[in-house]
Amino acid sequence: MKALIDQLIALRLYGMAACAEALLAARKPPSLTTAIKQLIDAETVERRVRSIQHQMRASKFPHHKDFATFDYGLAAVTQAQIDPFCSGQFTQEAHNLILVGGTGTGKTHIAIALGTLLINQGKKVRFFNAVDLINALIKEQAEGNAGKIIRQLTAMDCVIIDELGYIPFPKSGGALLLRVSESPGHRLRKVLARDFSKSRPVIPESPGQHHGAI
Repeated sequence: MKALIDQLIALRLYGMAACAEALLAARKPPSLTTAIKQLIDAETVERRVRSIQHQMRASKFPHHKDFATFDYGLAAVTQAQIDPFCSGQFTQEAHNLILVGGTGTGKTHIAIALGTLLINQGKKVRFFNAVDLINALIKEQAEGNAGKIIRQLTAMDCVIIDELGYIPFPKSGGALLLRVSESPGHRLRKVLARDFSKSRPVIPESPGQHHGAI
């Protein structure tokens, strides 16, 4: 029995390995068809869990946030306003979602919680602090690698840009962010942005750009 389990582990079939161990230890083993189905189901669940864990690490969220811990009673938005975005449909339609408000109003919490939901739906999400993203874009441009970050982000279903407008940055930085949002890769149009500015746009609106605002 141990040799069989070891073979499954060697093949990285961890879900099947755990399930096989339980099946072999059962007092009354199931039929062959039932056993095969249980093994496949166990491996499917295991791979989904590992995929979610990997995407959560790859997202670079600064900390964990979810809607279960979000206090709508203290927020300027209602659950009815947020719920329509939880399906992730806006990423399919290449719409931008812009969260506008002052410090401490829950924009980062909502952004991370929404990104977490999207990952659990099987989507790829990347989180950036706006200044960090701008610095990375400026650095790659100076090194002659302009476009590398944009190419990487085309693999994402949603890009979250936090602290947008909170810390001033050069006009050239805003232009680089605009290039990110206007990338020819249509999937990159699915950007979840946080806008702190109340009176002026941080990134110029581009023709045909759609967004949902809260």
